[in-house]
This record gives sequence, C-alpha cells and structure tokens, in this order.
Amino acid sequence: MNGMPYQVQGVVARGKGQQVSLETILVPDPGPGEAVVNVKACGVCHTDLHYREGGINDDFPFLLGHEAAGVVEAVGEGVKDLAPGDYVILNWRAVCGSCRACLRGRPWYCFATHNAAQKMTLEDGTELSPALGIGAFAEKTLVAAGQCTKVSADAPPEVAGLLGCGVMAGLGAALNTGNVSRGDSVAVIGCGGVGDAAILGASLAGAAKIIAVDVDDRKLAWAREFGATDTVNSAQADAVEAVRDLTGGFGADVVIEAVGRPETYKQAFYARDLAGTVVLVGVPTPEMTLELPLLDVFGRGGSLKSSWYGDCLPSRDFPMLIDLFLQGRLPLDRFVSEKIALDQVEEAFTRMHRGEVLRSVVVL
Repeated sequence: MNGMPYQVQGVVARGKGQQVSLETILVPDPGPGEAVVNVKACGVCHTDLHYREGGINDDFPFLLGHEAAGVVEAVGEGVKDLAPGDYVILNWRAVCGSCRACLRGRPWYCFATHNAAQKMTLEDGTELSPALGIGAFAEKTLVAAGQCTKVSADAPPEVAGLLGCGVMAGLGAALNTGNVSRGDSVAVIGCGGVGDAAILGASLAGAAKIIAVDVDDRKLAWAREFGATDTVNSAQADAVEAVRDLTGGFGADVVIEAVGRPETYKQAFYARDLAGTVVLVGVPTPEMTLELPLLDVFGRGGSLKSSWYGDCLPSRDFPMLIDLFLQGRLPLDRFVSEKIALDQVEEAFTRMHRGEVLRSVVVL
C-alpha cells in the first residue's frame, strides 16, 4: 500500500517560543506495526506548551498535541488487534511486552514504549517531531498501533481524549500510585486539570476527606465540583498547618503534589501523616533541586512516589474509566471548559497559562 501520503492540516511549533502555526503536513501510509488515525478531538495540555518553549528537547519543528481520541483510518502490516473504523484513545505509553518491566509483570512502567518508525513531514520534506510520539493537533496522525486503545464509541471524543494524558495522570496518581482507599484522608496540592482529576480519583476510591490546596479561589471552587470536601487557599494560610488541622493534627494519609515545584513538594512531604504517602505527579523542570533533612525522610516513614502517566495500563484503565463515565459515575465531561478549532490553539495556550480553563479541547 504505497499510495500518496495524506495531506492534512496540523499545528506546528517551528522554533523555541515562536507562536504555533497551522501547516500542511504529510502523513505517510502506515508501515508495519503502525496506524493512521483520524483525530476527532485533542486536549490542549501544558506539555504541548513545554515543547513549544523548548522545555522538552530541541527537536524542532514539533507537531503538537497528544491528548486525543479518534477513529482508525488504516493499519500497517502485522497489526492484529486493530482495524479501520475502531474508536480509540491515543496513549503515549505503548507497552512493549518484552522489556524488564513488562517481563516482571509491571507493564505500566514499560521502559521501551513504541512510537511510529516513519516520520510525518512538512510539505518541503522537513521531518516533524510528534509531541510524545503522537502529534494529534492534526486531522490525521501516524502512531504505533500499540498507542491506540479501543474504547466504547458512545463516549464523545472531547471527553475520551482527556484520558490520553492529563486526566489519566491525575486519576492514576490517586488510584494507582497513591492507592487511595476507603476512609483515607487525601490532600491535593495544585488544582488544575491534573489536580482535579486526582481529587476525582480520590473521591471514586472512597476517600473520607479530600483537601484541595491552591492559591486561586476559582480553582478551589472547581476542586469542590470534583469531590473536594475542604479547601485551603495557601496564599492566605500555611498549607501544612491547614491540612494538619483538618486531619485531627496528624496530616493526610496520601498527599498528591500536582504542581511540580520544590516548595509545594515540601508542603506535601510535611502535610502527610506518619507512614503516609507522597505522590509527585506535577512535572518539575531540570534546574529544580530539593533539600530535606534526611532524618525527617527517615523518621516520617511511609513512601515518596512519582506517578508516571498515573501508572496507568491503557488497555486496562481506559475502557474501565470510559465505562464508569458512560454509567454516570465519573463526570469526565466537567473537565472540558471549551471546544475550539485547530487554528485556536495559540489562544488556548494563553488561557491555560493564565489558569482560566481546565481543558480547552480541539474538536475536528
């Protein structure tokens, strides 16, 4: 099947800090183990902004977008469990099945995830680097077949796509990494999309007390909608003391840090109960360092964890969470602040940066 490449419109970051542009891009026919997907919706995530700012790497130009749902257009040779017409969520952790993590039965840590071997290009042949191996701010994109996770087509794409990144990261931080369980007290520091998803996850797991911490009252109001039982504005109160006061003086069983900064991580560390768990799901930048008294690390016990992609296994978690949404038990649609067109991504970055939206979602 060596036809002409698909010519589609996509959102490209050409250089560090430059405004993104809508470009014609060429998407090749899928090769062995690959799939071409018609993108139906793609959320605007902070990671895309990090790519544009050169915060991930310097492999410009980037084809942005990675939090997406769509319909399979074509599959390459050797692809067995995926067919044209399948409704899928794209994931950036395509489990390989053969690395040391997979072989030990811990595929959610897979250390050798797959991406498409071929490159999408600009019209002049310039190779594009797809964000997180996906590149879904485009009408069609080329991915590894393992990056496609089939779910019920009853879920609207603007909702389903959210599980592709931010919302899954937050839900998983609570459910998978933090192992929040019935009756637990949980504090979440940072109440944007990921933090609110962690709050929702804690609520789903049956946490008895869920404390939302942020410096923005508008975000704290959102947090209550997702299940926060208490809120703390840490611009006006000491976050650690406030969390302790709300938990009988002890601290929370699980504290989820959804900001990714040393000062908020320290708050999370000291706001947990003895033998409690800290989960870092906020993404730090390379120059950040952390200093803690080693005696406190020892003496407070418990565990300090990082949550990669919510420690999710897409094949297990995406269909289950979509089923819960369709049953009315997981209000994922509340994360969608606005639906936008492909040419409105730059403005959406501005609104996201200002904290005015939970998720802007490009709908195609």
